[in-house]
Amino acid sequence: MRIALMPNLTRAEAFDVTAGICKKLKELGAEFCFLPEHKKDFEFTGAEFLPPEEALSRCDAVIAIGGDGSIIHAAKLAVLKQKPILGINAGRLAFMAGLEDNELNLLSRLIDGDYSLDKRLLLKITVKKDGKVIFGDYCVNDCLVTNEEKQRMTAIDVALDGKLFNSYLCDGVLISTPTGSTAYSLSAGGPIVDPELESILLTPLCPHSLVDRSLIFRPDAVITVTSAESLPLCISDDGTEPVIIEPGCVAEISRAEFTADFIRIKSDNFIDILYKKLAQRR
Repeated sequence: MRIALMPNLTRAEAFDVTAGICKKLKELGAEFCFLPEHKKDFEFTGAEFLPPEEALSRCDAVIAIGGDGSIIHAAKLAVLKQKPILGINAGRLAFMAGLEDNELNLLSRLIDGDYSLDKRLLLKITVKKDGKVIFGDYCVNDCLVTNEEKQRMTAIDVALDGKLFNSYLCDGVLISTPTGSTAYSLSAGGPIVDPELESILLTPLCPHSLVDRSLIFRPDAVITVTSAESLPLCISDDGTEPVIIEPGCVAEISRAEFTADFIRIKSDNFIDILYKKLAQRR
């Protein structure tokens, strides 16, 4: 088995955790590689250092080491080649991690094929002008639409399957996957949704209304977002650099044509992880 390792070395524990992973993979007889930017740090492991396209094409699975942001970044690369991903926690919370840093002995199950896959719904984001796509991306957690001037509320029109259903006066709107329901959406007052329940969530941020609350749509819904004031908006997916939505442009959010496949090695379910990571009761 060949593994592509993607550590986030800005995390204090990531180097030591990654070195431990390399040692364990060697013991298990597995091959592994890094991206070229990690050559200086991990040349001592004897690994190959390959460009992203080649590393992802040749590997059987991706291991991301860090927090949730690191795992999401690696997942967005892995899904383009339909490679499964395992997150290993070297951060604070890492809700999406499949293993903690003290559970590296369980990597033997990965090499032996003793694991299952959680197929997570992704969102596809396209920005269109006069019917032509001028920007496109995929997101694992969520996409955020706000006013370019963050200091003021804005009026945002939201349509479902081409039909306007609300004009929100708010700080922005957040469209999330069930995976993202425990991220920004949770902090914004949105519901927690089991990732096995495929759906699309919409949460208005600080709406100036007593009735505007989070909504959950069917997975094949197509949501379009435009400015109700003919002012520029910004759209950002999974915390990436915002893209300007100029007046006359439309942001369309829908289900992606493929899933993100997260490797599950342990037997804990969504509720187990939820309480362990967020409620800290176990």
